[in-house]
Amino acid sequence: MVPSKFNCKEIFKEAYDYRYTWPKTFNGYGGKCIFVDNNKSIEGEFILDSNFKPKIKNIFDNNIVKRISSQLFEVAIHRVKREFTESHKNNNFKFLGESDKGILIEVSGKNEGDKYIVKDKKINMVFRKIHGVVIEIFVQEFLDTGDGFLSKKYSSQQLDIKTLTPKSRLLKYEDNFVKLGIKNVWVLESRIIKFLDDDEKNKKVEYFFKELSAI
Repeated sequence: MVPSKFNCKEIFKEAYDYRYTWPKTFNGYGGKCIFVDNNKSIEGEFILDSNFKPKIKNIFDNNIVKRISSQLFEVAIHRVKREFTESHKNNNFKFLGESDKGILIEVSGKNEGDKYIVKDKKINMVFRKIHGVVIEIFVQEFLDTGDGFLSKKYSSQQLDIKTLTPKSRLLKYEDNFVKLGIKNVWVLESRIIKFLDDDEKNKKVEYFFKELSAI
C-alpha cells in the first residue's frame, strides 16, 4: 500500500464544503421553461417550491414535463446544503494517486468503492455507485460564484457496476447559471445536453429557464 502524504478526508471535505449551495433562507423560485429538441420548442411555466419539488404548468406532454422536472430536480438536490459530517460520517478516505488532474481518493465504509478526483478545492471527477450502476462524471469547467463552485461543463455516463462497461450514452452537459435578485442565489438559466444517437449522429436537447424570480 502506498503511504499518503495527504490527509484525504480533509482534502475531500474542503472541496465538498466549497461546492455552491443555496442559503437556508431560500424558499424556491419560478419562471418560464422552454424545451427544445430537434428544433421543436415547447414553452410553459415552472415553480420549484420550498421543498424543491418542480411543478410544471401549461405543458401537456407528460414525457416533456418529466424531462424538464428531472433537470430542475437534479440541480436542486445538489444546491441543498448537507453538512459533511451528515453525508460522510460513515466513510473513510484513502489516497490512490496524484496526477495533473488532481488527487485520486477512494472511499471506504458506507460508500465503499466510490472515487473522486480533487484539485484546487474542486471535485472534478465522480465515480459513484447509485441504484445498482456506477455514475461517472468528469468536469471540465467550473463557475466560481464567490460562495462556492458550480459545474458548468461536464460529461456523465452510467457504467455496469461489475464490468464498468457503458450502460448509457455519454452525455455532455453545458450549464449556464444566473444570479437571482437576492443575495448569493444562483440558479440554472440554460442546459444543453449533447450526445450521439444510435446512428452516431450528433444530437442535442436544450432547456431554457427565463423570467426567473424568487418565491
